Amino acid sequence: MSRKNIMLAGLVTAAFTAAILIFAWRPATHEIAEAPGKPQPQVEKTMKKNALNQDVDMTDRLNKVDVSRHLGTLLSKNHDSSTSDVAVYARKLQQEHGYIAMLMWIDFRTNKTMIFKSSLPKGSETEQKQLQKHMKSAKAAVKGHQSYESPTLIIGSEKYYFIAQRDQEGTTGVIALINQKVLGRVTDHQLKNLRLIPYPKEGRYHVESVHADTLRDMTVKTGHDNENASHYYENEIVVRFPNGHLTEAQLKDISRDIHCKMPRKLGYAYIFRSSDMNYTQLKPYFTNNWHPLYSEPHYMYLTNDKVNENTEGNLPPNDLLFSTYQWNLPAIETELGWRLSKGSNDVIVAVVDTGVQANHPDLKGKLLAGYNAITNGSTPDDDVGHGTHVAGIIGALVNNSEGVAGISWYNKILPVKALDNSGAGTTYSVAEGIIWAADNGAKVINLSLGNYADSQFLHDAIRYAYDRDIVIVSAAGNDNTERPGYPAAYPEVLAVAATNASAEKASFSNFGDYIDLTAPGESIASTYPDSQYAALSGTSMASPHVAALAGLVRSLNPDLSNTEVMKLMTDQAIDLGTPGQDKYYGWGQIDIFKTLQAAGGGDVPLQMWPQRVRQQFDHLIQRIKNNP
Repeated sequence: MSRKNIMLAGLVTAAFTAAILIFAWRPATHEIAEAPGKPQPQVEKTMKKNALNQDVDMTDRLNKVDVSRHLGTLLSKNHDSSTSDVAVYARKLQQEHGYIAMLMWIDFRTNKTMIFKSSLPKGSETEQKQLQKHMKSAKAAVKGHQSYESPTLIIGSEKYYFIAQRDQEGTTGVIALINQKVLGRVTDHQLKNLRLIPYPKEGRYHVESVHADTLRDMTVKTGHDNENASHYYENEIVVRFPNGHLTEAQLKDISRDIHCKMPRKLGYAYIFRSSDMNYTQLKPYFTNNWHPLYSEPHYMYLTNDKVNENTEGNLPPNDLLFSTYQWNLPAIETELGWRLSKGSNDVIVAVVDTGVQANHPDLKGKLLAGYNAITNGSTPDDDVGHGTHVAGIIGALVNNSEGVAGISWYNKILPVKALDNSGAGTTYSVAEGIIWAADNGAKVINLSLGNYADSQFLHDAIRYAYDRDIVIVSAAGNDNTERPGYPAAYPEVLAVAATNASAEKASFSNFGDYIDLTAPGESIASTYPDSQYAALSGTSMASPHVAALAGLVRSLNPDLSNTEVMKLMTDQAIDLGTPGQDKYYGWGQIDIFKTLQAAGGGDVPLQMWPQRVRQQFDHLIQRIKNNP
């Protein structure tokens, strides 16, 4: 018998014994198909539209489940309450969830009805008739001891639906009209995030586009054109001078020559904005007169969406949407990993993004004050949704019977708003956000954003954080292109591509030799503004899985350096595609349990031995299939 067969026979015996002990195995892994070549633009557009439609459909389901739970809680907690107590609870519910357009409470014992904050939408006569028709149907259903959910009603330009429930005792009922504006927000967001439309629009804020390789001017006419384009401000330039700074007299000379106000300065670089000169005129002026270390366009970056850490808690967690919708967490062995580390308050994960909804109920107590690099002095509120979604993947509250479960139970999240209300930010704002996070306690920084131009200014900021022992994680991009995106492609950064539920490359995910790791990125359920939940697809969603894992590793073993953490994560990844590192999966998909086991020294608790044997068995079978 060959050595391979002896190993296989031994593991089969061990796995059989493990099965007797636990009576349950997780499903066997599937053989991984090699990612196909890049499709034609129209085919790729169709694939991305399918991903968008899947995200919208799943977002609809997430929020209907969430709304149903809120109404059920309203009924169960208040069926014996006074009228005034019901009113207080109902008004608080509407205040925290602005999508509840109308809330009606019916007490069948007294035949009294209370309506809270009724703002029925106005539409055409036909639309109003449909609204009243379904209102009557909801009342009839509740009166008949039945629940009710209407089809989607289009009133004006927005979508609504009625939902009605009655309590178990049959004494009270509730009817709500729900505004489904979140579906429109997710659609608009994903049109940009998946690059289905030209984004950002040229001409807005003096934004122009250049080819990422040649820096020659180009026009972005379709979403597909984004893969070759880098956007920049046409009348601005970033300059770093040999001695790092200029005197007041030199600044006055430059201001006079190029007709600009005082420049902004970050680190050693300056950003000059001319009132009447564009980049092609500013570049030779600085090159010929000031001989800088570098000068480059001011690029825009776009979205790509101490506690005892070993406290057991309920596993699987009781979060409402976990079991049905969060396929991504079991895919990377999150629950097994939680038995080794759930994070620590001492390890801060920064989210440099569009900001985060500060009062989201599923992020309560997890967020630090943060910083706004777009509007100085303002709080880092999220007016897009992307940053709130990313933050929820990392650290939504676990075991609170609310919404989704984050990967980390205890790591604090530091929100840094570096992207504006269009979802775009500049080299300056992103660099400022990175440097601020590095100076304010971050141990891990997540960057779900990117551009195809290699900016030395941004690279300086990345090095600044890296030199301070910070693990930096970034999304690869959503154009299904091999072109390297930045900051993901910088050597100091862990570049993350996206996989689907079958552990295959997501259709939209960028790829290339710079990819380090993959993580789930297709229809990921997470927190969303207005205290809601959404499913989004993108490498933006894959990146925070990796950042969260880095936070768990640094919580379990604080003595590891950033380079050691990065190597640990790539070494312990589950190899997908061709053996070893490849351009589609990097070193493979993250495995939270394996990585934390290695970070803690490799010991496996006795109660986890059967799962570990099964895992080794699966991996050996996969290697045999890949190398027959």
